[in-house]
Order: sequence, then structure tokens, then C-alpha cells
Amino acid sequence: MEILPLVLLLTVASFLLKKSEQRKRIVLLASHLGNYQIEKLMETLAEGYLRALGESDLERREQIWRYLDTTETQLCLQFNKFCAEFAKLDAADTRVSTLALPFPYAAKLFPQATFDLRKVLAIHAHGLMQATSNALNRTPRDKAFTLSAELFLMQHTCHWFCNSKAVASARLMARHKTTHAQVLGAVGPDTRAAYAALTGS
Repeated sequence: MEILPLVLLLTVASFLLKKSEQRKRIVLLASHLGNYQIEKLMETLAEGYLRALGESDLERREQIWRYLDTTETQLCLQFNKFCAEFAKLDAADTRVSTLALPFPYAAKLFPQATFDLRKVLAIHAHGLMQATSNALNRTPRDKAFTLSAELFLMQHTCHWFCNSKAVASARLMARHKTTHAQVLGAVGPDTRAAYAALTGS
């Protein structure tokens, strides 16, 4: 029976330390993202895609797609600037744990079981640029589908950095009604291969 108070104390201490670490990571990421309008542009695209897909008038639909081309380009440019700024951070502050169970300072204690967020963000930037440029000459609908997947995966990575992969996957399902595996299957082939190689997903 004497061990129960100790277990409880360790559990509470671990929880508090993990919460403290999460807050620091959230502040770090937000302090850099706050310099850009990336989230707002993402919302504009999401709403625009729904409008275009629901538009029955072909001419009006084409007008919406053309308008969204400009928004897509703006998003890519801002995300590239964000990545360039974030890349200047120390590697010790940008490690992400790949361990199944989240616990305090796992990235520092087990650096071999981590990946560098800066490198994954560069993969996302490249994927967004490829999707936006439409190098594969996809239809506007298919292009929107791929670009949306690239954005969802990027969001998942940011949530993973701030919390854990499990939490990031749960948020992905709650917000977009899709799984991490489904999103990974819908991004461009270059993104999928580079992301899998770096994160082990």
C-alpha cells in the first residue's frame, strides 16, 4: 500500500512536467506562426473549395478556381517564409518524439527516437509548392484535394510537435473526419516518401 502514494506523486509530477513542456512548444510555434496569415489563408481555401465544388454554374465555378489560385500562391509564399525563419532555431528545441507513449522531455532523453521539425516543415513547404504549381496537370478538383491533404498533414505535424502523435491524429479526425493514414495516402508522392523516411510513419 505504501507504494501507491509514490506512484500517484510520480504520475502527477509527470503530468505537470508534460503540460509545461507542451506550453513551451505551443508558445514557440505560435510566436513564429503569428507573424504570418497562414491559418487565415487555409480557412479561405477550405471555404473556397467547398464553394467551387458546390457551384453548378461552370463559368462561376471557374472564376472561383482562378481566385483561389492567388490564395494558394500567397499561402505557399508565407509558409516558405515561416519555414526559413523557423529553420534558424536550435535543433535541441525542434526535436519531436516518435515514441508511442508521451512523457516529459522524451525528445531530449531519447534523441535517437526523434525527428527534426525544421526538416519536416521543409518537406511540407515543398509539397505545398508542388501541389500549387500543379505540375501533374490535375483537374482543379483533384488539385484542391491534394493541396488540402498537404495542409492537413502539415497541421498534424504541428500538433504532433506541440503534443503527441496520438493527440495530433485525434484532432485530425475530429476536425477533418479523416485519419492520418488517409491523409498520408492523399498527399503528393514526393511528400509521402520524404515524410515517411524522416518520421518513420
